[in-house]
Amino acid sequence: MKPITIGILGGGQLARMSAFQAYKLGLNVSILEKNEYSPAGSLTKNEFIGWIDNENIIKNFAESCDIVTLENEFIDFEKLELIEKFGKKVIPSPKTISLIQDKFIQKKTLSEYKIPVPQFLEVTEEMTYKEISKYLGKKFILKSKKLGYDGYGNAAVYNKKQFVEAVKKLSKRHNSLLAEKFIKFSKELAIMVVRTEKEIKTYPVVETIQKDHICHTVIAKADISKKIEKKVKEIAIKSVKAVEGFGLFGIELFLTIDNEILVNEMAPRPHNSGHYTIEACVTSQFENHIRSVLNLPLGSTKMIKPSAVMINLLGKKEGEGVVENYDSALNNPDIHLHIYGKQESRLGRKMGHITLLGKDKKKILREAKKIEKQILI
Repeated sequence: MKPITIGILGGGQLARMSAFQAYKLGLNVSILEKNEYSPAGSLTKNEFIGWIDNENIIKNFAESCDIVTLENEFIDFEKLELIEKFGKKVIPSPKTISLIQDKFIQKKTLSEYKIPVPQFLEVTEEMTYKEISKYLGKKFILKSKKLGYDGYGNAAVYNKKQFVEAVKKLSKRHNSLLAEKFIKFSKELAIMVVRTEKEIKTYPVVETIQKDHICHTVIAKADISKKIEKKVKEIAIKSVKAVEGFGLFGIELFLTIDNEILVNEMAPRPHNSGHYTIEACVTSQFENHIRSVLNLPLGSTKMIKPSAVMINLLGKKEGEGVVENYDSALNNPDIHLHIYGKQESRLGRKMGHITLLGKDKKKILREAKKIEKQILI
């Protein structure tokens, strides 16, 4: 019997880490990416260069696969419907992607299911700072409806001048915008949820710390009460069901200074906040991603040690995407180093990550910070 081939739309680090798990299970992988030598494309002979705006490439890609998934939500759901017309199922479904990829529709869908989200409104061309601030307050967040990630597509607005500048800047990324109330939070939390037709499981609730709007540090488990932990898990599961989601989902949330939980955003794919699971959990988010796509029994999401810390390795220079000092990077025998195989490093670009496990959360956080500073990439 021929091995199953999973097609992944996108060839970045999320696709690469998912592909590793597919190969571990004896499966094959096809990758569709715009450029050659992508992190995931370099792992397979089934690499298709092009993008979803080319129907012939989509058709050839679909013919190479048994089932298709994706590594980001920026692919027009109508293109996913085209893949299904070629006879290949897509997980998460085009309908689920249509409810998530537009952040206004995402917020609207969640709020319709009574899931707590920050106050929000759609920003039309004729709207003024004064009108929006009457509803959301003088300080609010302006967002592109689509194509926003790692701080791209977001802007904090404090006054009329900043509003005009933000509209101009963000409209270049996507011409439709929304505004959200600025939230005073005590912690930013995240959780991974994985769902098949028969099961739904959650990973531990983690705390995320941002650096220049990029998720930089993940601390597992988050220091929160059992009551808050239970509430986060309930809200996360309800959010996935609200978008009729199957597969793997990352949900980011705010714990407000008043101890409320609000859903910030959700992503229908492996998520940066779940990278720690590769070493810290019985089954990583990436393996459960592959299992869920194929509707296989899910693996345990339990942690194997009490605590874990993951820190992103962001580019510190312009140049080749290789570590300059492997010796010092690997000097700690307990470090888990992941380099994504990107050809070029840029300042602030996600080039890899490190993970440390242990009993003492504060101790491993200190050690991970120290190691991250030493790694040159």
